[in-house]
Amino acid sequence: MKRLLAFIIIVVVSVGVVAGTSNWLFNDVKLGLDLKGGFEILYEAQPIEPGGKVTKDSLIETAKSLEARANATGVAEPEVTTEGTNRIRVKIAGVSDEAKVRDILKKPAELTFRSSDGCAADKGYCKVELRGSDFKQNGADVQQTNLGQYEITIKLKSAKQFADVTEKIAKLAPNNQLAIYLDETLLSAPNVNGKIDSTDASITGNFTRDEANNLKNTINLGSLPLKLTEKYTQSVGATLGKLSLQETLFAGAIGTVLILLFMMIFYRLPGIIASFSIIVYIWLLLLGFNLIGATLTLPGIAAFILGIGMAVDANIIMAERIKEEMRSGKSIMSSQKAGSKHSFRTIIDAHVTTAIAALVLFFIGVGSVKGFAVILLLSIVISILTNVFFSRLLLSLIIRSGMIKKKSLFGVKESEVRAL
Repeated sequence: MKRLLAFIIIVVVSVGVVAGTSNWLFNDVKLGLDLKGGFEILYEAQPIEPGGKVTKDSLIETAKSLEARANATGVAEPEVTTEGTNRIRVKIAGVSDEAKVRDILKKPAELTFRSSDGCAADKGYCKVELRGSDFKQNGADVQQTNLGQYEITIKLKSAKQFADVTEKIAKLAPNNQLAIYLDETLLSAPNVNGKIDSTDASITGNFTRDEANNLKNTINLGSLPLKLTEKYTQSVGATLGKLSLQETLFAGAIGTVLILLFMMIFYRLPGIIASFSIIVYIWLLLLGFNLIGATLTLPGIAAFILGIGMAVDANIIMAERIKEEMRSGKSIMSSQKAGSKHSFRTIIDAHVTTAIAALVLFFIGVGSVKGFAVILLLSIVISILTNVFFSRLLLSLIIRSGMIKKKSLFGVKESEVRAL
């Protein structure tokens, strides 16, 4: 009786949670540009300064700058990733003025040091005193003082130029700040307390380690601004993206319903439990999808549906093994134990081999291929939890409750049972 009660409680709670939160999960999914409409650009980065070199840090900082610029245009959650040693891929969904956004993105990031010399009170730091090209490439670094504070050390190309600028700004006290801007974003405004007749200087303040590193990277990016060249571009209209989503979801829904009907008709009780486990699996996959902040694309939906197929396979393997044990003359409980045990290794082996393939795609692939691999890996983990352990738990509880006494409920005819 306790096992039957536990079975009922698990089923009722699962149904309630799935039914109560499914609408929120579906509405919270972020759609990619192939489903929502938008554009994708692959940039190749090259140094503007002759003899310059594209470094990993400069590429990452340029990507951050692109993301900040895209956010400033009002677009929702742009996806900006680096690829290889000199490429940046930008994906932006739901854009109304594509030409304007692309024009903003392709400009090199501009680092400037500004003062308030000769500026009106409401203009702030309007005069550009130094530019990123006035600094030595990769000359900025972070050091920790004896007091445990972080400071940024910088190296300039001309000591005389820096001496002239700092001497002038020091005389502007209390407005003696040399403000640091990336494009039009104020990053920091350190005070200049006197003339600095050197190519070396330091920026002090109450920086955290991350803040100091971010400022260092930004200055290094500004000393080596990168020119971005479009190597590939793709645009998807909003109407076409919406149509693709509707057709894909419709086809996936029909396929899933047919699979669940097949399981319930052909495998009877194990099929019903498997169908319930698959529904929980789909819900958990959507939950995991939202928790990791993934963006849903057509390849992602393909991995999603492929995962459902793998989940069905796991349940079929276990159900067939149980039927084989019953046909050999064993009791229902003994058949369930033996069938679950013998099918476990086969199911795990299948999932492990698929996971290896997904890992290869993740580490070697780029863009949508990597997204496909992420969803496939997530589906493998959730499939093992739901369609191996969860379905086995439910089947074990209902059998041990003593309510199931006929082998026909497992799709096994009495004439097929062999005597021991």
